[in-house]
Amino acid sequence: MQGAQPPARLPARGSFTRSEECEGTPLNSAEYQRGHKGPEVRFAAQVVRAAPAFSDAGSGSSRPGPRTIDMEHWWLLLLLSRPQLLALWLWPPSAGFLQVEMAGETQTVLLNDNATIICKVQGYHHLDITIMGITWFWKHRVSATEVKVFEFFGDHQMTVRPGACVSPWRLKRGDASLQLPGVQLREAGEYRCEVVITPHKAVGRVQLEVVAYPVSSLFPEQAMVKENEEQLILCMASGFYPTNITVTWKKWTQKDPQYVEFSEGVFTNYTTKNEDGMFNVSSFLMLKPSLEDNMTVYQCVVWHESLPTPQRLNFSLTLIESEKSPCTLKYYIKQIPYSPS
Repeated sequence: MQGAQPPARLPARGSFTRSEECEGTPLNSAEYQRGHKGPEVRFAAQVVRAAPAFSDAGSGSSRPGPRTIDMEHWWLLLLLSRPQLLALWLWPPSAGFLQVEMAGETQTVLLNDNATIICKVQGYHHLDITIMGITWFWKHRVSATEVKVFEFFGDHQMTVRPGACVSPWRLKRGDASLQLPGVQLREAGEYRCEVVITPHKAVGRVQLEVVAYPVSSLFPEQAMVKENEEQLILCMASGFYPTNITVTWKKWTQKDPQYVEFSEGVFTNYTTKNEDGMFNVSSFLMLKPSLEDNMTVYQCVVWHESLPTPQRLNFSLTLIESEKSPCTLKYYIKQIPYSPS
């Protein structure tokens, strides 16, 4: 079965190369889907190493700090060790003097692609990242509870979602965009960017939509059909998300040399959902060819929001004479691969 070729990727506002942007080992889609915990482990180790020594009162001697730190209190130790961060923590930020720019109300990314969720600080060309803070939150569309995804304060960071990062190099130039490798369907929703530069705070929000394009095919690729004998043609689109999709049929004839949509003999099923959350749909065309259908080209057109252009699958109906009986006419349905102009 010959299917439509996958479409070109969506415009690049949702793609990046993580190995060039963020520190640490690159995390690809397969590693994330297996539940890779590398960034979280590295962060925990960094917190432990940052623990200061403790002094015994009155003895003048010091002893090493504990080997592990309660994660609820590590921020206190960090703030006490850095006066700039302490000022950032104690000085309540105010809104109105700082603004961030998002990439509109919605960003779209293909399933399993790497995404960059835009958040840029306006009016700042160089920032001292040791005295500022960035926090990213995520909220599912059907939930009112926000979940912290990534946090950065004074060159220390906490990664909750494996692989999430903000590039320190870009942050110095005012770019606090969040980078997510191997985005999954469940990660769609509202993302909130919160930037604090003492004493101001700015907040930006954007909806992230995750889509998957359909893989379409025609069956059969060819068939012999007698005059006035019915033949069923199947056009199938599978593995797409979200559910909304349009499948139509067109034909081109010698009498009317242009593609004209028609619905006679067409039946399209309801979409069905897979276990992985993606959808399938099938559309059928029942043919009963006559002499007038010789050299007619039929076309199945699949349109989905993940596609930059519709997918088109063509086949032509060619009349030939039967070798066994000169009075019997047969038809061949031959699929013509579609190539965009």
